[in-house]
Amino acid sequence: MEVSVMGLGCMSLTASAYGPAKPEQDMIKIIHHAVKTGITHLDTSDCYGPHANEILIGKALKGLERGSVQLATKFGIKSLVDCEVCGDPEYVRACCEASLKRLDVDYIDLYYVHRVDSRVPIEITMRELKKLVEEGKIKYIGLSEASPSTIRRAHSVHPITAVQLEWSLWTRDHEEEVIPTCRELGIGIVPSLPLGGGFLALGPKLVEGMLDEDLRKYNPRLQGENLEHNKILFEQIQKIAEKKGCTMSQLAMAWLLDVQEYIYVLHYMYTK
Repeated sequence: MEVSVMGLGCMSLTASAYGPAKPEQDMIKIIHHAVKTGITHLDTSDCYGPHANEILIGKALKGLERGSVQLATKFGIKSLVDCEVCGDPEYVRACCEASLKRLDVDYIDLYYVHRVDSRVPIEITMRELKKLVEEGKIKYIGLSEASPSTIRRAHSVHPITAVQLEWSLWTRDHEEEVIPTCRELGIGIVPSLPLGGGFLALGPKLVEGMLDEDLRKYNPRLQGENLEHNKILFEQIQKIAEKKGCTMSQLAMAWLLDVQEYIYVLHYMYTK
């Protein structure tokens, strides 16, 4: 699977944890602008909206050549409210069929297990995904926020093309085990939240401008003593950016692109 080194994470283009929905036509213009500037990888999920995000992407694709973009979506989160996940074979297939219909496409390029169901052995989930590959409904399989052991077990059933995880200058937990596992197995890495949900771009100012419905406002990392500690980290990174003559966002993106091969960074956009 070949994609641009940067992809467009589409979650924020509809109502999401970041706030209310924006005008649909404006969001479609953002998608078209991204593709025109060289981005070929669009990322969504059936739980964004829920469903509204996939429908939006489907509408945006009407103005694009299908072969010009690599489309990624996800399944597995039944409810964001109580964090219910499901990896049953019947659910896997039902979700895929529903996503194909909402996106109005014949196939999905990259289909992620959004969250792994601890009740269902990953091998069982993977076997159903393998069938979907054989049927031509999906081309490649990915995992999101999976442990090293889960990645290995899944990869033994069918090759895993990509693992999506939160990774940035601000979040580096996965560097101890998950990243080395992916490197060993030749699995692509798709970092989400490369700007730390906006913190690496705006720092403490991010909190000041948040709406009440923006769930980042309640992130423990952005509250109390944690926020004070992170202000210091932000200032240290800011000094490096100033020394390099670039913005914080540019520095954060450049760092990710430099630290690992087989990496494709997902960036979330609100405006052109």
